[in-house]
Amino acid sequence: MSEGQQLPHRLRDALAAADFTYDAVAELLGGQAHEALGRNETTPGLRRTRDDGPLATLVRLFLLQSPVSLRAAEAALPGLVDRLAVEGFLEQTVGEVAARLDIRPYATDGADGRGLWVVSDLTPGLDGLPTRVGADHVLGISPASTSLAQLTLRHEVGSALDLGTGCGVQALHLAAHAERVVATDVNARALRLARFNAALNGVEERVEVRDGSFFVPVEGERFDLIATNPPFVISPATGERLVYRDSGLPGDRVVEDIVRTAPAHLTEGGWCQVLGNWSILAGQPWDERLAGWLDPGCDALVVQREVLDTAAYVELWLKDAGQHPSTGGLDAGEYARRYDTWLSWFEEQGVEAIGFGWISLRTGGRGARELLEWPFDVEQPIAPAIAAWGEAQRAEVTLASRLVLREDVVQETSGAAGAEDPAAIVLRQQRGLRRARRVDTVEAALAGACDGELTVGQILDALATLLDEDPAALREDHLATARALVAEGFAILA
Repeated sequence: MSEGQQLPHRLRDALAAADFTYDAVAELLGGQAHEALGRNETTPGLRRTRDDGPLATLVRLFLLQSPVSLRAAEAALPGLVDRLAVEGFLEQTVGEVAARLDIRPYATDGADGRGLWVVSDLTPGLDGLPTRVGADHVLGISPASTSLAQLTLRHEVGSALDLGTGCGVQALHLAAHAERVVATDVNARALRLARFNAALNGVEERVEVRDGSFFVPVEGERFDLIATNPPFVISPATGERLVYRDSGLPGDRVVEDIVRTAPAHLTEGGWCQVLGNWSILAGQPWDERLAGWLDPGCDALVVQREVLDTAAYVELWLKDAGQHPSTGGLDAGEYARRYDTWLSWFEEQGVEAIGFGWISLRTGGRGARELLEWPFDVEQPIAPAIAAWGEAQRAEVTLASRLVLREDVVQETSGAAGAEDPAAIVLRQQRGLRRARRVDTVEAALAGACDGELTVGQILDALATLLDEDPAALREDHLATARALVAEGFAILA
């Protein structure tokens, strides 16, 4: 093994010896400094890391981006400082060492129970410094990558694809439960770091990194699971492109193309899970538009989590690129010009707002589909709820079925004080998607009686007798209710 090949393994040993883990770093920093770092402020963290111990040194060097003494760096990274400088991780000056790449511990937040280390480009914008990044910037751990990790199913699979891997965060997750992982990207710097991260975390034998755009590097191949956080930012073609967020395709074509193409790269029963943006056009409901992207042979759950108006969207991504005048980016006139150009382009395209959310596709189903607007709080990781939704779409609910109401479902009633009957009855899930379903008294009684003892038909017949209604009509009207309770996760087959 060459010196370059040994580097990630030697670095892993040094990081482990220093206890450079998420929990240890959080304990060292304490709540105030840890939260401040989440806001890109380093002063509280610097106050908490004044000693020269290995852990404090690594936190100052990589997380707080503060130079450390050469002596402290060599104590924390024994025998590695010179090599890391040659490879571009560090920069040495007389008596001091500074980070040129970010190395940080990553807690997987329960998704697969592991701790990881991730190398990426330095976090821009610490302490209010200018946030401009290069066109080939390699993003590290971000809210989007964390969201996709929480969304992605974690069942054991033979093969998985991380489409647009960046620094390889999703590939590292997938390697915990896939026998083989392919990770693709077009950014040469991202490919280099993804390979390094696979070796740093000891999964290089399971992760194959390939150069190429979207599905081109895997032409003719199929996977059990595809996870992707593509460069989905919807922007005009201005000649400037940040590869980690801009696809180069017009509008939301990147997400549409992935959704349309992915089924051809899935095995029977395979899943594709996409985190993305989509345009909401004037005169067309968002769900109607996205339904046109879906393969009729796939089960599909699309959840719109957030909607931004076009002005808020432009501001978000101009600031992300470090172009706001307050962060040392563009001058006020140039910023206003770009802002106006982007808004004008949205108007020309008929874009009224931008949706953000999740798309989960599964081949081999019945073509079940649900497009749900759900901006409310959900349980994380959400992946088990997505898997449960998939199983529910396979369920055959008939009058002979026995159902069990999920334990976390509660009934809420509201109405005028002293009224004999409630004005509204709502069934609400406490876990998973935490859906709410407004029901009438018959539907509430049906749900309440689902304990696995009686069939759906028997419950409806009993309700017909109690309410003095026609049993046949009640069965016809409310079998659909029973099916919806299962499909939406309120009840399961006994």
